[in-house]
Amino acid sequence: MRHSLGPLLPRAAVGVLALTAMWAPGSSAAAPTAPPAPESRSVPFTQRYRAVQHGGIVRAANSSVTCETAASSCGGARDGSRAAANGDFEMTYVDVDSDPNTYNSSHGELRLPKEARVTYARLYWGGNLRVGEQKPPEDNGRVLIAESGGAYKEVLADSVVGHQAEHGADAFQASADVTSLVRSTGPGLYTVAQVNVARGRSAVGSWGGWTLVVAYEKESEPLRHLGIWDGFDALTADRDLEVRMAEMPFPEGAGGRVGLVAYNGDRGSPGDAFSVAAGDQGASALGDGANPQDDVLNSTISEFGEAGPDRAPAHPNTFGYDSDVLDLREGIRRGGDRLTFRVASRRSPAWVGALFVAVDARP
Repeated sequence: MRHSLGPLLPRAAVGVLALTAMWAPGSSAAAPTAPPAPESRSVPFTQRYRAVQHGGIVRAANSSVTCETAASSCGGARDGSRAAANGDFEMTYVDVDSDPNTYNSSHGELRLPKEARVTYARLYWGGNLRVGEQKPPEDNGRVLIAESGGAYKEVLADSVVGHQAEHGADAFQASADVTSLVRSTGPGLYTVAQVNVARGRSAVGSWGGWTLVVAYEKESEPLRHLGIWDGFDALTADRDLEVRMAEMPFPEGAGGRVGLVAYNGDRGSPGDAFSVAAGDQGASALGDGANPQDDVLNSTISEFGEAGPDRAPAHPNTFGYDSDVLDLREGIRRGGDRLTFRVASRRSPAWVGALFVAVDARP
């Protein structure tokens, strides 16, 4: 193709999927990737990348499905003027390219500072295979990607693919190291196609999308702790996700951002929460104008409460796919030496696929 959280609910009887990131100060390396392997029912969250460097983390993202325009209420649901879940609609593929050989495709812009050097890049994709149709899982580990004006390149997953036939869904996520590709291509509009998601209508709904996460180095920017984690397992009423960043001193008044990739979060359905605790301090709920503290997993692709970098289509409601970047300043303003993130869902199950963090380091 050529481009033609409110406060968390009580902790009693709640299990936790936990990760503690231990590392040697001054290290700056990607974790080794696993060889291709059969799909697992769940993939525990693990650290994918960790560094202390002058620079930051950016991302591009978009969804792969949306509601059928034949539904009279689809327009209002897409633009966010009415609360709606993907299970309310017959869902279809997003397809923005002119290539007859692709059945879904969407654009997302990657914004990198001038003269930044890419140190790590990873592409995540996933969704639901069981809706009105059942998609075969054999294609979960393959997508196509193209830079602006370029031809599609095949990307094969280099990590275990999560595949979970439960809770009325058939959910998966795959990912691949695309550092070389992004280094050579740089910033701009990326297109990702052939994400293996199903269309149709069911109670659990059709959902899916992709996120490109990129760590970069630039000497004129502050020294920062950078981290990327990924995995794939369901959040339920009695099981949260907890991710801990250890041995990372940061000063009072530090700035920072955290990104979250998640699946099956419905807009207008309270019961989700995302929080951060600095050291031994109490947890602070995360949220912004695009992500209410009690409905963080609300089908949005946003950055600090705004729409963020360009994408096409740019529907405010992404119908079950979340790729959000939130401000950490309030939660870390007193400084500390470690962070603990917690994601919870007290309603229909949701899946978390990736979490990435950039926090000012103590000089």
